Order: sequence, then structure tokens, then C-alpha cells
Amino acid sequence: MRLQTGSRYDKIGFNQKLKGDGMMESYMQMLAKRSKDASRSAAKLGTADKNRGLLAVADELVAEQQLILDANAKDIEAAKKKGVKQSLIDRLELSERRIADMAEGLRQIAALDDPVGEVLSMKTRPNGLRIGQKRVPLGVVGIIYESRPNVTADAFGLCFKTGNSVILRGGSDAIYSNQAIVHAVKDGLRKEKLNQDLIILVEDTDRKVVNEMMKMHGWIDVLIPRGGAGLIANVVANSTVPVIETGTGNCHIYVDESADIRMAAEIIENAKTQRMGVCNACESLVIHSGILSKAMPEIVKKLKAHNVEIRGDERACTVSKEIIPASEEDWGTEYLDAVISVKTVDSLREAIDHINRYNTGHSESIITKDYANALQFQDEIDAAAVYVNASTRFTDGFEFGFGAEIGISTQKLHARGPMGLNALTTTKYIIFGNGQIRK
Repeated sequence: MRLQTGSRYDKIGFNQKLKGDGMMESYMQMLAKRSKDASRSAAKLGTADKNRGLLAVADELVAEQQLILDANAKDIEAAKKKGVKQSLIDRLELSERRIADMAEGLRQIAALDDPVGEVLSMKTRPNGLRIGQKRVPLGVVGIIYESRPNVTADAFGLCFKTGNSVILRGGSDAIYSNQAIVHAVKDGLRKEKLNQDLIILVEDTDRKVVNEMMKMHGWIDVLIPRGGAGLIANVVANSTVPVIETGTGNCHIYVDESADIRMAAEIIENAKTQRMGVCNACESLVIHSGILSKAMPEIVKKLKAHNVEIRGDERACTVSKEIIPASEEDWGTEYLDAVISVKTVDSLREAIDHINRYNTGHSESIITKDYANALQFQDEIDAAAVYVNASTRFTDGFEFGFGAEIGISTQKLHARGPMGLNALTTTKYIIFGNGQIRK
């Protein structure tokens, strides 16, 4: 085995170098140590320094726009050669507008209040001790994600503002795009004399590196998977690092018996077709039998204008020849494509039970004029975001005013829904005394 001969590592399986004790250090261990060191420097940064860095990086993304677009074009070309479906290519593709949005997201994060150092409570005990809680950074945040190179900039911005360092392992399908974006981020940090290891991209696309990353307990403080169901399930099942689960999105829209038909059709069209390859797109339509024959033709017309395949139950199929029979599997499928399922129900109770059985805890919506039904739906649907008379496409950190998001958590511990700044902090107790001892 050849060892390191300079500043680069020779790749033989895992890239390795010789540690001081004669043991071999893997590529991933080396990155994790650098990130751990950077996290300690990040925790000391004041708000003004962090905001200065964010604005510099935002400017650099725009300044290096053409380099990023050229790199992205290489990823797009490779995806097309592999026969990747168009809805997933859309997730991968960057444009001047999307790069501008990435930069604007960083500027919005800079404008937000810094949560680090916030004292959440302070109470005085009978013995005179003053005990409080304060927000502090998590430390090293690891993110494993697929496609979507905009995640690279969003993740950096949120982690940096909260005093964390971040290790990013994107998919091989976006490697050139991610390299270009990280280059711009590091240039912005360098110009402001900030630690460039606050963002580290895992450039080795070997899956063995991902497996090792999941075992970096003690070096990585939290791991956040973003991508398809297979990726998320693998990380949750195999990681020894604590995981914040960002789930898949089998999102439903329920059209209640009292719904405004025009509103329902427009919301469903937006939720399904505005971007089909995203986790907050509507994949499943549930409709009350009392409005089925009136509403479905208008909904079908809207969806067919975008070449959406509609798979429905027996009652839905009788309303339109454009609807093909659905299978049981369709009710629980996240298509990420131009396909939607339609389930007919006879009551709000049946709709809620169906959605809670098949949803993934992401985003659900009801279209109704009945206030009581709206409240019952919001109370009883088990999901991170529950809407009344609005598209599920709004479940997004940018739309929620977070500037960006680290992911959309579908679990119930620590964070749920779009994860902004607060979700990337933890707390510690701070205690003030004046000589107390325990008897």
C-alpha cells in the first residue's frame, strides 16, 4: 500500500494516511477531525462575524455563477445519459434564478436573529441557585443527500449561523455541482478570513465512505439524511451517530364535500405539477363521494394539461375515462413523477383514517368551507404540516420565513417540519451559585 507522499492522499479503497501512533487514518476520519476542530472555532464566532461570512458567501455564489452552471451542466449531461427521469433531473438542475435564490436564502439567514446564546429560562431555587437553559450549537452536522445541489448552500448557511461545522456527502449525480458550490463558499469564507473547514465536502463517491460516515460517533454529532426512502431507511437502520430523520413525502389533499371546486382544482394542480420531483408535492388525492362527480372532471382537466397519469379507485374511474384503475400499492407510493392516486371516501372520518394509514408524516391538506371539519382535520391528522385550503408546496424553510431549511423532519423528537435555525441548536443548563453545597 502506498502512503501519503504530499498533501494529497492516494486512493486505495479508503484514502488513508499514517497517524502519529503508526495506525492508519482513513479519509473520512481525517475529514471528521478537521470538521470537529472547525466546529470549536465556529462556536466562538459572534453574530456579526457570522452575518459577515454569510453575506460574503452569497456574493461569491453570484460571482461564480457561470462556473457553477458549467459544473451543473456536466451533471445534467451524465444524468440524461443514464436515462434519469425528467422530474429528478429538475431536482438536479441549476439556473441563474436558482443560484440567485440560494444567495438570497443566505442573505435572509443573515437577517434572522441568532439563536445561539439565547437564554430560554432562568429560575431561582429555594437554596438560592439560579438555574437556566441556553441555546448552544450542536457541533458537527453531517448531511447525506441526493441530487438537489441547492442543499449544499442551504445547509452551510443554517449550520454556520448556528455555530456548527458541516460535513456534506452529496450524491455522485451532483458531484460537479457540489464541488463548484463548495468552492464558492470557501472563497467567501477565505475573503472574510474565516475557517474554510466550516464546510467540508466528501468528494469520494464510494459507498464505503458513506458507511464509515454513519459510524463516526464521537466525531459527528448528528446525521441528517435527505433523499429517497432507501437512503433514509439505510441511515436510520445503520447509523451509530444520532439521526434526525427527514422523511419521504406521500402528501395528500382531501377534497371535502363542501369544497369550492375551482379552488380545489387550482390547489391540486399547483401541489402536483408546480414541481413534481419534490417531497412536498401532492401524490395522493382523497375526495368525498358527495362532490366526486362535480369536482373530478375539473380536477382531471387541470392535471391532464400537465400529462399527469391519474390512478383511481372504482368509483373515481366511473367519473372519467382518463382515470385508470389504482392498486393497493398506489395509496402508499411517493411517485416523484407525473402520477397521482385518487381515493373516494364517504366521510371526513374515513378520509382522516385513510390519510393517517398511508401518509409519511410530511404535509397534508384539506379543501373545505366547513370550519369544524377544517379544525378536526388539523387536530387529527398526524403530520408535520397540516393545511386548510392551501397547497402542500409551501412546506419549505424559505416559505416559512427560515431563509432556508436543513430538511423537513417527519419524526417527533427534537425537530419536526421544516428545520430552521432553532433545530440546529441544543441546550445546556447554566447554573449560578454563591457558595452552595449539597447536604
